[in-house]
Amino acid sequence: MYFNNLFYFCRMLKRLIFPVLIIGLLVVSFSCQNYQKIMKTADNDTKYETGLDLYEKGDFNKALQFFDLLRAIYRGTEKGAELTYYTANSYFQTKNYTVAGYYYKQYTQMYPRSEHAQECLFLAAYCSYLDSPRPALDQSSTYQALSDLQLFIDTYPKSNQVQYANQLMDNLRDKLEKKAYNIARLFYRMGDYQAAITSFENLMDNYPDSDYREEVLYYITVAYYLYAEKSIFKKKTERYEKTVESYNNLVYFYPESKYLKEVKSINKEARKQLKK
Repeated sequence: MYFNNLFYFCRMLKRLIFPVLIIGLLVVSFSCQNYQKIMKTADNDTKYETGLDLYEKGDFNKALQFFDLLRAIYRGTEKGAELTYYTANSYFQTKNYTVAGYYYKQYTQMYPRSEHAQECLFLAAYCSYLDSPRPALDQSSTYQALSDLQLFIDTYPKSNQVQYANQLMDNLRDKLEKKAYNIARLFYRMGDYQAAITSFENLMDNYPDSDYREEVLYYITVAYYLYAEKSIFKKKTERYEKTVESYNNLVYFYPESKYLKEVKSINKEARKQLKK
């Protein structure tokens, strides 16, 4: 009895689902045909309203088809401003931040006094921020994001978004700092101690409050010592002196450093070489 009832239920379910699917497909097909007809019509107002309706329903890809047709037609008008704004938002919602940022910037340039100008300038910078890659990759986008965020802060210093913009800039600087640190360590591991020292010292100059400062001072100390060991005779004294100086900096700033035990012997050997 159970299996008979189950079989009957499945048959009934199939009979109900099939018509619903057919109706759904017909509705989608009719809607697509209807949108195609609207796109081909000369009635730009209808196209505008249709695109806006799709945008409000969250169908951003379809909405963009209408916005792309209309932006040039309404360029320089109030509708043109709205279309550029909706276009930027649509690309943002579909996570195409590069193109979204382009249209947000275009909005601020073409309609600087419009109601969304401040919002769009921030969102343009935010899109640049979201486009910034991980530290291992080229950081051109990161520098662009820093520039865009600074432009927003300078343009709207009283905006409620300034504090958040500064936070985003700190995040970007942390990324650049990490990349600089990784590059310096790579030189160190490769045995290119001169390049490693230069990179570490530049990092300290650019980021004096770096979270990597203890590690940097350690690497500089060891790198100077190893560099001195490989140097020609007339260069050794200067580089052993730098070893001792770097060691003293490490001790001064981090008297409890986990690296002291290792570098004490290096400092001792460098001093020994200086006495010769």
